[in-house]
Amino acid sequence: MRAVHHPLSLSSEDRARVEAVEALSRRGPASLEALLQELDTPSWAVRRAVIGALARMGTPAVVPLCEVLRGARGSEAGLAAAVDALVASTGEVDEPVIALGDDSNPAVICDAAQVLGRRRSRRAVPLLATLTMHADDNVAVAAIEALGRIGGGAAVNALLAALGSGNFFRIFPAIDVLGRSGDPSVVPPLLGLLADPFYMSEAARALGRTGQEAAVPALVGLLQRGSDSVVRVAAVALVEIHEAQVQRFGGARLVRLALRGRPELAELGRKLARCLTGADASEKAALSRLMGWAGGVEAAAGLVAMLDAEPSVARAAASALQEMGPEADVPLLQALREGDSARRLLLLPLVNRRSAAVQDVVLCLGDEDPSVRVLAADTLSRLGEPGAVRYLFERLADEDPRVMQAAVGAIQSLGSDETEALALEAAGSTDVRKRRASLRIISYFGYSRGLDVLLRAMRETDERLRDAAIYGLPFIDDPRAVDALLEAARHDSERTRAAAMRALGQTEKDARVTSCLLGGLADKDPWVRYYACQSLGKLNEEAAADAIVALADDEAGQVRVAVVDALAHLHTENALKALRRAAIAGDSDVRRAALLGLGVSKRPDALPVLLEAVQSEDPATRLVALSAVAEYDTQETVSVLMRAATDVDESVRSAAVGFLATRPGMPATQALVSLLGESSLRERVVSALSLMTEGRIPGLLSALEVAEESQAPLLVAALARMQRADARAALLSALTTGSPAGRRAVAVAVGAINTLEAREALQEASAHDPDPDVRQACLQALSR
Repeated sequence: MRAVHHPLSLSSEDRARVEAVEALSRRGPASLEALLQELDTPSWAVRRAVIGALARMGTPAVVPLCEVLRGARGSEAGLAAAVDALVASTGEVDEPVIALGDDSNPAVICDAAQVLGRRRSRRAVPLLATLTMHADDNVAVAAIEALGRIGGGAAVNALLAALGSGNFFRIFPAIDVLGRSGDPSVVPPLLGLLADPFYMSEAARALGRTGQEAAVPALVGLLQRGSDSVVRVAAVALVEIHEAQVQRFGGARLVRLALRGRPELAELGRKLARCLTGADASEKAALSRLMGWAGGVEAAAGLVAMLDAEPSVARAAASALQEMGPEADVPLLQALREGDSARRLLLLPLVNRRSAAVQDVVLCLGDEDPSVRVLAADTLSRLGEPGAVRYLFERLADEDPRVMQAAVGAIQSLGSDETEALALEAAGSTDVRKRRASLRIISYFGYSRGLDVLLRAMRETDERLRDAAIYGLPFIDDPRAVDALLEAARHDSERTRAAAMRALGQTEKDARVTSCLLGGLADKDPWVRYYACQSLGKLNEEAAADAIVALADDEAGQVRVAVVDALAHLHTENALKALRRAAIAGDSDVRRAALLGLGVSKRPDALPVLLEAVQSEDPATRLVALSAVAEYDTQETVSVLMRAATDVDESVRSAAVGFLATRPGMPATQALVSLLGESSLRERVVSALSLMTEGRIPGLLSALEVAEESQAPLLVAALARMQRADARAALLSALTTGSPAGRRAVAVAVGAINTLEAREALQEASAHDPDPDVRQACLQALSR
């Protein structure tokens, strides 16, 4: 892929100094002293260049940089640059920086802790654990934050020890870092802090960040007994846990189940609604989710009132109302009846498949706002109530064409026994708009009784009526329909001839149709030629290949595109040669159409052309070429898709991941796994990996055998989201075959399976796994 580089806007002086730094860098260690002297340069651009040069120098620069931290404390900019250079260094950094932990200056130790944490140095964990008990609070906090970055069992144990320090300056950051670790083992000590009013809110926030379901009962207890401010914090935490569980395991429902069906929670909806007063936007959104799960008429009324809030809150309230079920009907439908247009626009998408809602939605078909009328028609279609069809026919003459189109779409979706009679009646209307709409409905359903109506419309002077009739004729199984199309292909109106050529492509292929379409290739109107060419391709009329190729240089651009599109459906040698020529044409539309056609052909000799197009500077061309390459079943295809997943263009990246998601075989899974390191792609890749294809589960299991801390939970999430028996079996298998990090992550997912077999596997691993962190994770999973 070709990346787009955006050069910094540098002054001429800075540009010269950056070039000088790059020249020094090329000299290697001999330039060390000169580079160190530039660490505190005022220019940010020059300073970044110096940091990069020192980082690339590696080990020779490490000790001198440590000496800067130890002795040159006069410049904040210089110290920050030295820290950045050590963090990015390619050399042996850990031991020299660990040695700074004995320095008498707390500021030096803080800088060392920052470097070790940002480098995620596991060798530094013993030192950092000791530093959490340092006499200086700043040092202790720096060590706590560093341990949080490093993660892992030893780091978590050290952080848990900090909770018992009795020093709130250390306990608060330890709570925050432990919550962000997501480690199941941190839940019990954090739960213990909920009893202390001083730490209660912070501990609740941290429990939410862990994403662990074991915290749910205690947080639900806070909803019942806590003050309004505590309830708001607990609500946010519960929603965070729910979202984390959905991300990890798919359709998690524990939080919702914990809030419904229990007598002691009967008043919860009312309490949550009361807590909305004084809540910020994120808290209101969380309270809305919980109100929807808790249920109750008062909660439903509160949610309806929040639909007027800011967008993020309104969306959460709308989503909650949709989840509530029948108890939300009364306030929702009352608001729909009594609300103005703005309120109806918010409420109509919330009306689900409830027959009681039909009359209230029909009422909205007469709203003064056409957007409401459109949404009402769409809603009636979604409700699936055929009795609404007669009301939709009344909107076929609506003054707003969007409403008419929505009504037609709803009628086509609903059908009903009376639709045919209503459509034939509407076809006799004096209102042209209603007649056109009725012709579309007759055409869609292919009513045989409607043929005479269509034939009469063919004789009208109104071209739009003729168009609507021509569109429907191919769907009527009657020889007279084809006769009428052939006659229309000779009409004086270019528009009518073009419509007939398009319609003939949807009929059965016969000699008369082919002859008519071949004649259309020579029509004076470019749109007639366009549709004649397109229809010959749709009919796979290979005998017309040479005639179509002859139009490859047509003066009309749309005809040239139609030529390429038609050739893609034909398999003669001339057609394929023409496609290859078109793939390097100057016209971008023709070029992209040809690339798609070559992809459909799957000819091996077309692949080099497509691979070259994947490197195009034009994102649209790259996207089309990538779609074509994805049709080929070669190992090279997977490599191309993997590179495209990091393209500078979002649409190309998204398409590449999508093609890999649906591609069978281990190589595609391995490619997706390798992309998990791209933070911008991570969630999209996990979703792709959770899509079941051949080779997906073996590929994920293979990756779990060597997975590290950062990757293992993502691989486990992909397996858990599949919600399949074979995926659950794979998780049980990975509990014994995965890497230590993989087994630890798998333990949480196996606990969520909650079957006898899963519990037995966890009990076995909790007793016999060689890794103590895995054993602890299994015990935590069993305790839920």
